[in-house]
This record gives sequence, structure tokens and C-alpha cells, in this order.
Amino acid sequence: MNSSDMQGELERLHPDCFGWALCCCRQRRDDAEEALQAAYLKVLDGKARFQGGSSLRTWLFGVIRHTAAEQRRRRWLRDALLLNWYSRMPAAIWRTDQHDSLGEAERSRALRTALEKLPARQREVLHLVFYQEMTVDEAALAMQIAKGTARIHFERGKSRLREILAGNDSRKQVFLKKEAP
Repeated sequence: MNSSDMQGELERLHPDCFGWALCCCRQRRDDAEEALQAAYLKVLDGKARFQGGSSLRTWLFGVIRHTAAEQRRRRWLRDALLLNWYSRMPAAIWRTDQHDSLGEAERSRALRTALEKLPARQREVLHLVFYQEMTVDEAALAMQIAKGTARIHFERGKSRLREILAGNDSRKQVFLKKEAP
């Protein structure tokens, strides 16, 4: 596939790719934009090459996932170094401004919170299947895991999400029972 064809396909798939990048970056828009731009550069510069072993969309989602993971690792290292530097600064410099700037409906917030409680693989496979309309097998290819593993994460993720949204967080209940005297 030549460069202009690839660029056209990237433009066509951009909305889906951005949604997947958001999922890979835990709904942090700035991080998703950065990861997506880096993934596009890899593809257009030829650092990531489509071999035809899957659909272009599935392959591209894999590139985005790996690029987001690379950026998380770099950010973690940078943050660890900054934390070391900040620990030597006077306490008066530290300031935390936390506010909820999301004006979304309560239902959307509850779903996002519930999704965050899921393990990463369960969250990723659910996103690919429900938001990106992939099959579980295509999601497995994009995540570069076995099909059976993807199916297990899909079923466990759906089940766990139902529990959390219904308010029957069994893990929370078990934890509370262990803490009670």
C-alpha cells in the first residue's frame, strides 16, 4: 500500500482510531491525541508496516495500543524523576487543584467509573467489541492475544461490569466483610 493510500485509510478510520486511543489512554484526551499522532507517524514513516496478516483496522489498532503503552512507560519514568526532584522542594510549592470539569450525564459517569474498575484487558476488549464494533476474534488480533484469552476477558468483563453497575460489587462486599470485627 503506497503512502497516499495509507493516508486516505488513516483519514477514513480516524474516528474509530481516536476512540481506541482514548480507551488505551484511560479517557485522557491529551494523551490519546499524542499517542494517535505518534502512531500515525510510525505508520506514515514506515516504522510500522502493514503485512496483511489481518485487516488494516485491526493492525492499526495494535499499533495505537503499543504506542500508547510506550508513552505510558516514558511518562512513568519522567514522573518518577520529577517526583524525586519535587521531593527536594519546599512544601509551600506543592499545590493541588482538583475539579471535575466533565459536564457529562450521571449515567455516562457511572459507566466510565465502572469501566475503570475493570482490569485493563477486560476494559480494552469490551471497548473494541462495543465501541469499535469488532468481533472478539478481531479484538484478539488488535490486542495481540489468543482468541480464547480475548473471549474469557470479554465474558468476565461483561459479567463484572453488570455487577458494578447493578451495585452488587461482590468484591467490595467481600472486602468489607473481612474488615468488619
